[in-house]
Amino acid sequence: MIDESLLADVDGVSVPTGHLIGGAWVGSPTTFESRSPLGWDDMLLANVARGDAVTADAAVAAAVEGFKTWGRYSPAERAEVMHRLADLIEASNEQIAHVECLDMAFLEESMRLRLVARGAINFRLYADLIVEHEDRRWDAKDMDNHVIRMPAGPAVVITPWNAPFMLSTWKLAPALAAGNSVIHKPAEWSPLTAALLAELAIEAGFPPGSYNLVQGIGSEVGAALVADDRVRRITFTGSVPTARLIGKAAAENIVPFTAELGGKNPLIVFADSDIAAAAKKAAWQYDDSGQVCLSGTRLLVEQSIRAEFLERFHAEADALVIGDSRDSATDVAPMAHPVHRDKVDGFVQRARANGDTIVRGGNKMVDSLHYELTLIEPKSNDSEVVQNEIFGPVLTFQTFANEAEAIELANSTQYGLSAIVYTGSRERAGRLGAELRAGLIWVNTFLVRDLTAPFGGCGISGIGREGGDHALDFHADLKTVMILDNTTT
Repeated sequence: MIDESLLADVDGVSVPTGHLIGGAWVGSPTTFESRSPLGWDDMLLANVARGDAVTADAAVAAAVEGFKTWGRYSPAERAEVMHRLADLIEASNEQIAHVECLDMAFLEESMRLRLVARGAINFRLYADLIVEHEDRRWDAKDMDNHVIRMPAGPAVVITPWNAPFMLSTWKLAPALAAGNSVIHKPAEWSPLTAALLAELAIEAGFPPGSYNLVQGIGSEVGAALVADDRVRRITFTGSVPTARLIGKAAAENIVPFTAELGGKNPLIVFADSDIAAAAKKAAWQYDDSGQVCLSGTRLLVEQSIRAEFLERFHAEADALVIGDSRDSATDVAPMAHPVHRDKVDGFVQRARANGDTIVRGGNKMVDSLHYELTLIEPKSNDSEVVQNEIFGPVLTFQTFANEAEAIELANSTQYGLSAIVYTGSRERAGRLGAELRAGLIWVNTFLVRDLTAPFGGCGISGIGREGGDHALDFHADLKTVMILDNTTT
């Protein structure tokens, strides 16, 4: 049972507001507010426990103890618990979608139809992969060689404020499948569905201490978690500056660390492509107010189709409905937080002052956290809006004369998470696939992928790879047992 003082009624959904440590919900002396972007000033959703170094110490201690149990579960036993959690996620779809819509303004219909379902799929995927895995065995040098995955130990999992529920499941599932205990630290801007997930994990049967949740401000509790020398894995999705701090802490304790850090991704359109389809896909990069790390935010269009592309793009963008995330007719949600909305506006206003051309939009919208759908044609490829991630409904537009220039422009930032290419030529698609510096490249499509494929970026878009066995290997220590062939039973 949860103490009623650690529960909040979020529009009819009961949400824990404390930390889950060692199988019990506990509070903190202080709290922080979770407010809804749908009505910031008058929509306080919950006061959430504000963890600190003491909280972090208790959570890691609980994870150390929980690992002693969970790490000894067989793959089949782990899979059984994870499938139960997936069942519970599916049964709670409506509540999770509604709370996440209120907490960070993600489109409720999209949450219900895609992202909550994807959360369940993530747990099922890793449950099945851990059971299907076959240890590598071979004979060499008169010895039987056997490579075994060992659970690594307590893992700190730090997740971002955008699409928080789905991204939490994407990172927690492989850590748990590998046999690690976890301490989940969600972003303070959207903490509520992480608590719903933790509550379902208890119901699914994760043993005490195997699944822990710590709420709070990153600099206060997250920093203490990643600096703890009992932690054996750290995985993070978020900003580059925060990743640098976490990386230093991980290095101090020689702890493997993965980071997915966003991108400044090109969407490249050639004259031989389906221009209508490309323009439609480009306009849909405004989805979720551009708060998607994989979005193609740099539109690179072949010069010969400039006018046609822009005409089609503006028509598609004009058709997008900006509104309340709870309304199924809405295409573009509010931004997640006033601080972030103002940060995005700062990029646009500096671009305007710098002499970049504001082709459309470029202003905050009155009485909401929406921002106008904005397109900027920079005066130079060195412009800030080209080189730095904005993470809002702001795209840039540039043209190129030929394939070589397209590749040069695409590869001209420090980022390298994804790229989108529209072309009618399979040969060109192959060349671009080989030449572009990005971890994921889509040709004539977007956001469709096999979840067992490696996921991650190049440059400052991150280190390491998630997805399938890549994530399971990260969360394990590999050992090789070598037995001389003449060993008798």
